[in-house]
Amino acid sequence: MSETRTRGWRAALASQRRYLPVHVLLLAGGVVMVFPFVYQVLMSLSTNTEIQAAPPRLVPEHWMWSNYAEVFRRIPFMSQFWVSVSITVLRTGVQLVLCSLGGYAFARMPFRGRGLLFGLLLAILMVPGQSYLIGQYQLVRDLGLLETVWGIVLPGFFSAFGVFLMRQSFMSLPVELEEAARLDGCNPWQAFWRVMFPLVRPGLSAVTIVTVLWSWNDLLWPLIVTTREETMPLSVGIATMAGQHSSEYALMMAASVMSMAPIFLIFFTMQKRVIEGLATSGLKG
Repeated sequence: MSETRTRGWRAALASQRRYLPVHVLLLAGGVVMVFPFVYQVLMSLSTNTEIQAAPPRLVPEHWMWSNYAEVFRRIPFMSQFWVSVSITVLRTGVQLVLCSLGGYAFARMPFRGRGLLFGLLLAILMVPGQSYLIGQYQLVRDLGLLETVWGIVLPGFFSAFGVFLMRQSFMSLPVELEEAARLDGCNPWQAFWRVMFPLVRPGLSAVTIVTVLWSWNDLLWPLIVTTREETMPLSVGIATMAGQHSSEYALMMAASVMSMAPIFLIFFTMQKRVIEGLATSGLKG
């Protein structure tokens, strides 16, 4: 019995030694990923003098908790926070509907030119978003939506990447499920809504988190179409704290830390489904 245990311990130690380089590499990668956030939190509790010191001071000498309170006096933080929430909810909700329908059509509905149209859709992913900003601005201006939340969210209602993810999610499901639903009397819409749609929750979660992250952090487009504080999202409000000759870096870091709290909550809630959805997107072509 003792020899069996000894052999088991030796095998376990050998296995741990074999994977030790991998664990060290993962630990180093984790430190590289986490350090910027930790440093940002420390900067939010520092003074501007400490932040701009050379060499930089990692741990502040005076913990400036008042920086967080000062943010609310410098910008209308809560109103801009709710603008960001509105933008994120609208974009995410509409994208989930449109991307699901588009992905289902490409995955299950044969029509002429489907391959060509899907190829063009993938080609959109290779076009930089900045290249069609002028066209988007002219469209929003002609619709009279400048300085409004709708002007910010309208160009983000469609996502080629979201359609691609949902198409791959539907492709990963067996065709027999849909055929059985139609034999039971379901029309195409009922087969989609009652059978197929509930089974692609990992894909929906992946589209949700990608859209939420993009919408919450979007800066360039809202910066172009909004100039009033009451219609600015939080990303633009934080950017306005950077002056031409000097910037309140400590306050900007404090505002950024507070703005990241909802994103962390959403990601940690949905991370399992997000990983499943992104993994599923590469199963079938």
